Amino acid sequence: MNLEEARAYMLGQQIRAWDVIDSRVLDVLAKTPRELFVPDDYRELAFADTDIPIAHGQRMMCPKIEGRLLQALQLESTHEVLEIGTGTGFLTACIAQFVEKVVSVEIFDGMTQEAKIKLQEQEIKNVELQTKDAFSLKYSKKFDAIAVTGSVPEVDDHFVQMLKPGGRLFIIAGKAPAMDACLITLHDNGEWTRQSLFETVVAPLVNAERPEPFLL
Repeated sequence: MNLEEARAYMLGQQIRAWDVIDSRVLDVLAKTPRELFVPDDYRELAFADTDIPIAHGQRMMCPKIEGRLLQALQLESTHEVLEIGTGTGFLTACIAQFVEKVVSVEIFDGMTQEAKIKLQEQEIKNVELQTKDAFSLKYSKKFDAIAVTGSVPEVDDHFVQMLKPGGRLFIIAGKAPAMDACLITLHDNGEWTRQSLFETVVAPLVNAERPEPFLL
C-alpha cells in the first residue's frame, strides 16, 4: 500500500466529499499518521471509508466522521477539550494540535496505556489521559468543547453540564440503523440548542445502554 496515495485519496474522496472544508482540519488529518494508530492487523484499512475494530470490541471512527467532528467543534488554541473515548488515541492526537489541552477519558485501562505510548511517540504533550467511566464523570472545571466518540441512546444534560457557556458538544444519539450526529451549543443563559449534522451509525459508549427500570 502506498501510504501517501491512500492518505490523499482519503482526504479527497472521503473527507472533502463529506463537506469538510476547514483547511485547518484537512491539514491536521493530512499530517497526523493515522496508520500508526490503527491495530497492526488492520493497517491496510487505515485510510478506508469504514470504522475499524480495536480492542475490547470497540471500533475506531471512520475518517469522514472524524473530520466532521473536528470541523463542528471549531477548536481554538486557547480551548480545553474533553474527549470521551480515547480509543487508539488518533482523534486525541488530532484535537491536541488545535488546542491548549485535551483531557481524554477511556474506560479500558489497557487502551489508555497504549494510547499514551502512541501519543508520546508523536511528541504530543498537551494531553491528560484518564481511565474512567464516562457516565460517572463529575468535573468541577468546565470545558470549551467536548467530543463523544461513541453513541448514546438519547441526548441528556450529563455531558452538557461539563461545558462552559458558549461551549460545543459533538455527540451521536439514537439507535441503528439511523443515528443523529449532532452539535449541542450551551448558551450564556444556561439553555442549550441542538443542531443535527448528519445520520450515521457508530458503536455505543460502554454503559450507555441503561436497563429499563423495573416497575411493579
